[in-house]
Amino acid sequence: MAKLDLIEFDKGVFLANVLGLVYNPKTKKLLIGRRENDPYVKELSWSFPGGRPTYGKSLEASLVKEIKIKTGVKVKVRTIILARIPKENKQFLLLYYLCETNQTKIKAGEKFVEVKWVKPKDVRKYFKTSIHPQLLKFLKVL
Repeated sequence: MAKLDLIEFDKGVFLANVLGLVYNPKTKKLLIGRRENDPYVKELSWSFPGGRPTYGKSLEASLVKEIKIKTGVKVKVRTIILARIPKENKQFLLLYYLCETNQTKIKAGEKFVEVKWVKPKDVRKYFKTSIHPQLLKFLKVL
């Protein structure tokens, strides 16, 4: 397979990130993680767990793997919620998925210095970066 020369593209090429809104239906809380010194978005602190998809794997399988690495939590991916390009870095395409787990024990891993469970309505208090209005609306009904 020939390697793509991304310089030839003038639009439509993004760095994709899959992110999980990890919800525990028993506790009715979401899992978030805190990063330090993000090289791509300097304002980034708290975020939803996830990462870049792995070549040859589905987006969902990549998300399950990334969440486990970053939080120690095994999840089941339910549905995609939203795809967006954040205003902080327009090179990224963020794909948000609803994920569920009954696990409550968490451990910060790769790139996260802290992880915690929060009420969906409290997510906005932690994030310094933009949250899409559609995502905020979704969090209100969780």
